Amino acid sequence: MMKRMFIQAFASLTLLASGSALANEVHIDVKAPINMSDKASLQRGAKIFVNYCLNCHSANYMRYNRLQDIGLTDKQIKDNLLFAGEKVGETMRVSLNPKDAKKWFGAAPPDLSVEVRARGADWVYAYLRSFYKDDTRPTGWNNLVFDKVAMPHVLYELQGVQVLDHETHTLKVEKAGKLSPEEYDQFTGDLTNFLAFMAEPAKQSRLWIGVAVLLFLSVLLVLAKKIKAEYWKDIR
Repeated sequence: MMKRMFIQAFASLTLLASGSALANEVHIDVKAPINMSDKASLQRGAKIFVNYCLNCHSANYMRYNRLQDIGLTDKQIKDNLLFAGEKVGETMRVSLNPKDAKKWFGAAPPDLSVEVRARGADWVYAYLRSFYKDDTRPTGWNNLVFDKVAMPHVLYELQGVQVLDHETHTLKVEKAGKLSPEEYDQFTGDLTNFLAFMAEPAKQSRLWIGVAVLLFLSVLLVLAKKIKAEYWKDIR
């Protein structure tokens, strides 16, 4: 049992390391708008994730009731984010069979629970904005950040159709989508922000605890110095 647990842990660390190495190979020139204190953005991102991503991508390490941390009540979660009879305490699973997904797309959709930790928020944000039309690919789509990606561009109706200028290696919009470029950037920014929250849902709490501990130690340092001065005043 211990040996099997060690092998699984080692495999997980290897996967994260390989994901980080892959992210470092790609030049990312955008900065993801990550703000864990922006609950409105996180709530919009949660809605986007459930409506656009959760059909294929699971988040097996994330429970719906953890969305209380971003300001949602159980009733709001049930009314707006649960559509298939799930319970609030369940994890974000999908019914898509990984074998079927691999057959249809060439690769099983990865679990998105820790995708931001594996690849980085900037990588994910750039990836969501870098799909372009490519008739040589089975899905008809490719990605400037993830070459020969198996995933089709499920958000193309919102972003529009982009094409790659092979001379400058840049993307340009061939057909406009329902959202303006600025609106689509906010849309993908909210989604990336939520994915970052899922990867480390306790991060904001840890930051506040860290600040509180540092303040406590600062006060303790002042008191300790005063006590030291009181003890040593007669000796001097």
